Amino acid sequence: MAKSRSHFPTQDVLSSAQAAVRSREWEGPTRWTEYLGPEIASRNNGGAEGAATQTSSSSSQKGLNMQWVYQLTHVAEGLMAKMYRLNQILDYPDLVSHVYSEAFWKAGLFPNHPRICILLEKKFPEHHSKLQLERVDKLALDAMNDSAEVHLQGLEPWVQLLLDLMAFREQSLRLILDLSSTVITLLPHQNSLILHAFMDLFCSFVRVNLFSDKIPRKMILQTYNLLHAMARNDRDCDFYHRLIQFVDSYDPPLKGLHEDLNFVSPRIGEVLEAVGPIVFLSTDTRKLRNEGFLSPFHPRYPDILTNSAHPMRAQDLANVTSYREWVLFGYLVCPDELLRVTSVDIALVVMKENLVLTLFRDEYILLHDEYQLYVLPRILESKKMAKSGRTKQKEADLEYSVAKQVEKMISEVHEQALYSCDAIHHERRILLKQEIGRMVLFFTDQPSLLAPNIQMVFSALAFAQSEVLWYFQHVGVAASKSKTTRVVPVETDPNDPTIGFLLDGMDRLCCLVRKYIAAIRGYALSYLSSCAGRIRFLLGTPGMVALDLDATLKGLFQKIVQHLENIPKPQGENISAITCDLSELRTDWLSILMIVTSARSSINIRHLEKATVSTGKEGLLSEGNAAYNWSRCVDELESQLSKYGSLKKLYFYHQHLTTVFRNTMFGPEGRPQHCCAWLGVASSFPECASPIVPEEMSKIGRDAVLYVESLIESIMGGLEGLINILDSEGGFGSLEMQLLPDQAANLMNLTSRLSLPSAKSPKLSYGFHLPGYESYPENNNSIKMLEAALQRLTNLCSVLNDMEPICVLNHVFVLREYMRECILGNFKRRLLTVLKTDSDLQRPSVLESLIHRHTSIIHLAEQHVSMDLTQGIREILLAETYSGPVSSLQLFEKTAEQQTGSATEAVCNWYIENIVKDVSGAGIIFAPLHRCFKSTRPVGGYFAESVTDLRELKSFVRTFGTYGVDRLDRMLKEHTAALLNCIDTTLRANRENLEAVAGSMHSGDRMETEVNIKQIVDMDTMVRFCIQAGQAIAFGSLLAEASGDVLKEGAPLIYSLLAGVAKHLPDEIPEKKEIRRMRRVANTVNVVGDHDFEWVRSILEEVGGATDGSWSLLPYLFATFMTSSIWNTTAFNVDTGGFSNNVHCLARCICAVIAGSELIKLEREFQQKQSLSNGHISETLDPAETLNYLSIEASIKSTMQLFIKFSAGIILDSWNESNRSHLIAKLIFLDQVCEISPYLPRSSLESHVPYSILRSVYSQYYSNSSTPLALTSSASPRHSPAMSLAHASPSLRQVKSISPQSNVHDSGYFKTPSAHGPDQYETDSVGIRSIDHKNRNVRRSGPLDYSLSRKSKFVEGSTSASTGPSPLPRFAVSRSGPISYK
Repeated sequence: MAKSRSHFPTQDVLSSAQAAVRSREWEGPTRWTEYLGPEIASRNNGGAEGAATQTSSSSSQKGLNMQWVYQLTHVAEGLMAKMYRLNQILDYPDLVSHVYSEAFWKAGLFPNHPRICILLEKKFPEHHSKLQLERVDKLALDAMNDSAEVHLQGLEPWVQLLLDLMAFREQSLRLILDLSSTVITLLPHQNSLILHAFMDLFCSFVRVNLFSDKIPRKMILQTYNLLHAMARNDRDCDFYHRLIQFVDSYDPPLKGLHEDLNFVSPRIGEVLEAVGPIVFLSTDTRKLRNEGFLSPFHPRYPDILTNSAHPMRAQDLANVTSYREWVLFGYLVCPDELLRVTSVDIALVVMKENLVLTLFRDEYILLHDEYQLYVLPRILESKKMAKSGRTKQKEADLEYSVAKQVEKMISEVHEQALYSCDAIHHERRILLKQEIGRMVLFFTDQPSLLAPNIQMVFSALAFAQSEVLWYFQHVGVAASKSKTTRVVPVETDPNDPTIGFLLDGMDRLCCLVRKYIAAIRGYALSYLSSCAGRIRFLLGTPGMVALDLDATLKGLFQKIVQHLENIPKPQGENISAITCDLSELRTDWLSILMIVTSARSSINIRHLEKATVSTGKEGLLSEGNAAYNWSRCVDELESQLSKYGSLKKLYFYHQHLTTVFRNTMFGPEGRPQHCCAWLGVASSFPECASPIVPEEMSKIGRDAVLYVESLIESIMGGLEGLINILDSEGGFGSLEMQLLPDQAANLMNLTSRLSLPSAKSPKLSYGFHLPGYESYPENNNSIKMLEAALQRLTNLCSVLNDMEPICVLNHVFVLREYMRECILGNFKRRLLTVLKTDSDLQRPSVLESLIHRHTSIIHLAEQHVSMDLTQGIREILLAETYSGPVSSLQLFEKTAEQQTGSATEAVCNWYIENIVKDVSGAGIIFAPLHRCFKSTRPVGGYFAESVTDLRELKSFVRTFGTYGVDRLDRMLKEHTAALLNCIDTTLRANRENLEAVAGSMHSGDRMETEVNIKQIVDMDTMVRFCIQAGQAIAFGSLLAEASGDVLKEGAPLIYSLLAGVAKHLPDEIPEKKEIRRMRRVANTVNVVGDHDFEWVRSILEEVGGATDGSWSLLPYLFATFMTSSIWNTTAFNVDTGGFSNNVHCLARCICAVIAGSELIKLEREFQQKQSLSNGHISETLDPAETLNYLSIEASIKSTMQLFIKFSAGIILDSWNESNRSHLIAKLIFLDQVCEISPYLPRSSLESHVPYSILRSVYSQYYSNSSTPLALTSSASPRHSPAMSLAHASPSLRQVKSISPQSNVHDSGYFKTPSAHGPDQYETDSVGIRSIDHKNRNVRRSGPLDYSLSRKSKFVEGSTSASTGPSPLPRFAVSRSGPISYK
C-alpha cells in the first residue's frame, strides 16, 4: 500500500507530487523505494543490479545501466500487487457493464452514491462541470460536498497509484527504447542474460498496462477530481489533465500498447524468431522422448551415462515457459511481427495449447478474444494494404499470402484450442511423469551424475512447473466462442492422476538436489577452477591481443580471471564448509556484457567472438556465460531451485488443488507417497505475499494453514477408509466366515454327492461356498481388493511416518502425530459403533472378534511406523472400560471430574435393563441346566441365550476387563440391594402378621395360619421382587464363573494363588478388613465355596441390612410364599431344569438371603456382646459361646430347615383332591431349595414329603422328557403321587414311622407328623453335622443323589426293592441336575 500522507495538507501533497513528476531525480531508482523495499538487493538476479556502479564514467557512457531494468521489473510486480489488492477490496468490479456489487460501495473507497460515480465513469473523459450533476442526484452531491475531505484522503493512495502507473510507463518505455536501439544482438545463444532482462521488462510493462484495465481508473480519477474541486474552490488537481490523457490513451490498453511499442516491434520479432526452435521442440513430445532431451543418459547409447547429446538445447528448455509468454505477449502487442514468414507457425503452436494469458497471480485475459479483437484487425489492414499494391508487387504478394495465413490461423486456432489443448497438455504431463520418474530413479542410484546434469534437472522442473500451473490456470475457465457467442467451459479432468505424479516428481527431484547440494557445489567449483585457465588462454590469443582492449575492459577481464583463480579448491569432505560469494564475479561479467553489447562501444560482442572462436574451442563469451551460470550453482543454488521448482503460485488455486487431491489421492491411480508433495507445496505459499501489501502475509499464511489442515483431514479420512475397508465384512471379515455345525454337515453331505466331474459350480443352493472357492479366477477380485487396500495402507503409513514436518510460517505439522491420532481415534469410534447393532447390543463374542480384527489391522500398520500404537489401543480400551476403582481391589476414591468409559456403561446398562429387569418383556428365564438365560422372543437382535451363556460372558470379561466386570457387578448389587430393601420393608410392615403366622404354625393351627397368611400385604409383589433378586444372584454367579475361567486361562498362577488362599482364610468372626477384602476378591472369580451367600452378605454389609429384629421372621415370610398366586402359572421345564416363570430363582434368592442375613444378624449380636464387655471377651464370655463359622452354619441350617418344614406344611395343608394343581411344582421347588443350599442335606425334605412322592414326580416328567415343553401340573396323572406312600423313603437321621391312620385324612392333605415339631429342630440345631466344615460344600448333583452309602440304605428300607430294579440308579448317575441329558 502507498504510505499514508494524511498528515500533510492536501494542496501541499498535490503540488509536491506534481513537482516530483517534473523532477528529473524522480525518474531515477530512488523514485521506487516504496516498491523495491530494503531487501530487494539480496533478491535481485545474480547481483546484476549493482553492475552499473562498478563501471567507470567512461564505461558507463558506452555501457547500459542494467540496474534500472531489473528494478523496474520489480516495480512492475509491486504495482500489480497494489492493483490486485484494490480489486480484492472492491470485490472485482465489472467495468465493461458498469455493474458493481454492494461490497464495492461498502468498501469505503468511493462515496456511496452510485448514480454520481457511475455517471462520471461513463462520461469519461468529460469534465464533471459539463455533466450537470445537480440534476442527477442533488442530495448525493450535497452529501459528497460535506464529506469531500474524508473521501479525498481515502482516494489519495489510489490516485497516487495512477501517478505511479504513468511514471512507470514513461520510464519503462525509455529503457525499452534504449535497450532495443543500442544492444547489438538479442539472440538467446549469444546474449541470453541481457535478452532475459530486456524481455522480462517488456512483458512486465505489457502485464501492468493490461492489468490496469481491471481497476476502475476512470472512476478513481473523475471522482477524485470532483472531490478536489469541492474542497478547493472548483480547481482541478494539478495532474488531472495528464492523467486524463494517460488513461484515455490506454483505453483499451492494447490500443496504447500498440502505439507505444511500435518502435521496438522489429526487435521483438527477431527475438521471437530466435526462440522459435526451442518453442517447437518443447511442443514436440515424441522428439523430446525419443531423443532424450530430458534423459540423464544418452537415448541411443545407454552406456554413456552423461547425456551430452543436446547440452545447450536441454539447458535452454529451462526457459521455455518464458519463451511461450514472450510469444503470446509479443505478437499481441506487436501484431505486425506476425507477418514474418516463420512467425505464424510459432504463434500457432503456442496459441493452440493455451486459452488464457495470465497477467498476475490468478488474474488473466482470454487469449483468443484479445487476438481477435486487437490483432486480427491489424492483420486485415495489412492484408488490405498488400492487396491494393501499395508496395512492390513481389513483396505485396508475399505479404498478402502471409497475412492471409495469419488471418486464417487466428480465426481457426480458437476452435482448435478449445478441443485439443487439454489433450496436448495431458500427453505432455504423461511424458514428464515418465521422464521425471526415470530421472529420480537414476539420480538416486547414481547421485554422482546429478551435478553434471543439474541444468537438465532445472529444465525438467521448469517443464513440470509450467504444466502444473497450466492445469490449474485453466480449471473453471469459460472461453467464449466468438462465432456462436456462447460460452464453452474448458474440460479439465479433476481426476487426472498425473498432477500428483508431477508434484511428487518435482518434490523428489528438489529433495535430491538439496541432499547432494555439497556435491553440486563441488562440481561447480571444479568447473570454475578449470574455466580460469581457459579464459586466461583465450585472453592471450593473438586475436584478443590485436583487438587492443581499452583499460576498463581489460581490467574487467583480469578481474574475472582473478575471481576464478581465487576460488577455493574443494578437498576431501569439507565442501559443505566452503563459503564462497561469487556475486562480484557475476557483476563484473555483466559489466563486460553491458559494454560489448552496446552499439556505442568500439569493441563489441562480434569482435570478441571472431577473435577467440578461431582457436577451435569455446569462444570467450561462451566460456564467460558458462562460468556465470555455474557460479550460480555455488552460492545461489537454492534460489535457482526455487525459480524452477517452486509452486508457490498454486496458492491462488488452492481450492482447486484440494479438490484434485481428494479426487486423485485415493483413486485407482493415486499413490500414498504423493501426499508429501501435495502438503509440501503449502510451505512456499507465504512467498506469494508482496511486501507492498503487508496484510497479505497474514491472509496467505492463514489460507496455507487451512489448506494443509484440509489436506491432512483428507489424508486421515483416506487412512480411516483403508482401515475400515479391511475391517469390514467384505474385507478381513470375509476371511473369518465360519459355518455353524449343521451348515458344515449339510455342506459336507452335499459335497460328497458331487462325484461327477461336470459339477464344478463353486456355489451351492444353500448359499455356502465349496472349499477352494477363492481359487477360481472369477472370484479373485475380492482377494485382489484386499491385497491392494493392505498394500496402500502400509505404504501410506510408511510415507506418513517418514515424512518431514510441514512448516507454514510458525505452524509445524507433524504427520506422524496426525496419523497416530487418526488411527487411535478411528479405533475408538469403531469400538463405540460396534457396541450395538442396528437393532440392539452386539454379542460380546462378536464384539471381541471385531476388536481383535481391528487391532490386527493396526498391528499390521504398526510394523511400518516407529510408534507404539498398541499402547494407544490399550489406553483407549482402558478409558472406555474404566468406571471407577475396582471395589474389592482399589481403595482410592474416584474424583468428580474423572471420566468414566461410555462403552462399559452402555453394555452394563443393557444387561441390567434387558436381562435382569426384563424391561422389554421378552420372557427372560434362567436355565440352570444350560447355565444361561433364555427368552421366549428376541431381546433386540438376539435371544437371551446368545448373550448370556458362559462363552459370551467370558468374551465380555476379556473385552471389558476387571473394570467392566466390577461395574456390572456393582450394578447387580445396587439392583439387588434395592430388592433386599423391599424385603426389609415387607418384614417391618407385616411383623405382627408374621409373628401370628409363626405362632399358628408352631401350634399346628391350620385355620388360623391361613387367616394370618391372607393378611400379609403385597405378597405377590414381594415374590416377584425376590424372583428378580434371584435372577441378579444367578447372573452374578455366571459373571464370577466367567471371570474365574478367563483369569485361569490368562493368568493361571494368580488364579491358583487366589484359590489356595481362599481355602486357608481364617474363619474368624468378626473378620479383619484384609481378610474380608481377600474373600471378596476370591468371590469375584468364583473360587469361594458359596458365591451366592458371600455375594448377598457383601450387599447386606454395604447397605447395613438385616439390622431389624423382624429379620428373624424371614423364614416364615418365605414360607408364606407357598400360598402366592405365582404358582398358578408355574410349570416345571425338564429341558431347562427350572420353572416357566423363573420360580427357581426364588429358591436361589431364599437360600442366599437366609444365609447372608443369619450371618449378618449373628455377627452383629456378637459385636454387641463384645461392646458390652468393653472388649474383654475372655473375662465375660464363655469360650463355648465364641462365635465361629460352625455356629453360624448351624444357625443357617436351622433356619433353612425351619423354612422347609413350614413350607412343606403349608403346601400339604393346602392340598386336596379338588385343589391339587400346584402341588407338584411346589414340591419340586422345595427339592431345588434343598439342592441349591449348601447348608441342607438333600434329604432334608424327606422328613416332610416321602421320597416315593418325589420319585414318582420326577419319573413322570423324565418319562415324557422327549417333548420340548414341560408338563404342567394340571396334566399330571389322575392318581395323586401321595397314593404311592407304600414306597417308604430312607433317611440319614432316625425318622419315626408314620402310621396310615395319622397320615391320611378325608380332606386329602398331609398332616405334619408330630415328630417334625419344634423339638426336633432344637435337637438338630444342637447336633451339627459331624463332617469337617472345610468340606461342607462338597455335594453331589442330581435330584436324588444321596451318595453311594445312602443308596444301599434306600434299597434295604424300600418295600419295593424286591419287585424289580429300582429307578434310583437312573438319577444317581445324573451329572448336573434332573435333566442332564445332552
